[in-house]
Amino acid sequence: MTDLLLERSGAILVVRLNRPESRNALTPDLLRSIGAAMIEAETDPSIRAVVLTGSGDRAFCAGMDLRAFAGGESMGANGDEATAAFHRLLAGSVSVPLIGAANGTAIGGGLELLLGCDVIVASELAKFGFPEVRRGLFPAGGGTSIGTRIPLSVALEMTLTGDLIDANRAHDLGLVNAVTAPHQVLAGALEFAERIAANAPLGLAAVKELVRLTVTDPAHAEERKQEWRRVVFSSEDAREGAVAFVEKRDPVWRGR
Repeated sequence: MTDLLLERSGAILVVRLNRPESRNALTPDLLRSIGAAMIEAETDPSIRAVVLTGSGDRAFCAGMDLRAFAGGESMGANGDEATAAFHRLLAGSVSVPLIGAANGTAIGGGLELLLGCDVIVASELAKFGFPEVRRGLFPAGGGTSIGTRIPLSVALEMTLTGDLIDANRAHDLGLVNAVTAPHQVLAGALEFAERIAANAPLGLAAVKELVRLTVTDPAHAEERKQEWRRVVFSSEDAREGAVAFVEKRDPVWRGR
């Protein structure tokens, strides 16, 4: 059985973790496969957004496969291109918009995958948390940045206790954007993805980077804003957007 499934829905690439018997836990091979999918999404101009989800209804992703880790397997330490792309996903720096479809619980590295997404739709049965401290570890794949997404006091509560929060609390905190019935999670994520993919690719790449940078590194964000301004405002898409508005038609984006 393939550990990662790729499907197309128009301009959207659906990336599905496919280890339901292991709660979609991350192995080195799965990690690299996810990274390779991110590279495909960034290099294929026909892909305008990515939906990241999991197989089954028990879990989106249970994080690192502890059996593999206990057996001495290297979890993401390789320097290959696919591994690097996986870590860019965790850092939120994949250029294509990412929508997380949390079909079930996301803990540890699973929640870190969702934090790398720009919009998250969650099952009402899902739970979220970082139990690493209960295993002698800490959330080293970007989880310690969760305080940029939710109040610091709650971020500390979650990471220090290892306790999980349910989907409704995650929504109230702003960690997820929408909560749906379990069977509607993927449809809800695809609806977000379609709305996003309808917009100009260069503008999307610019706002994705700049909104995140404004939170984490405001000075660098200001520098990058000026660079993006020169690229986006002089692009063919900028002209197309204005012309389409005047002509009262949908724009045809070229990504340049």
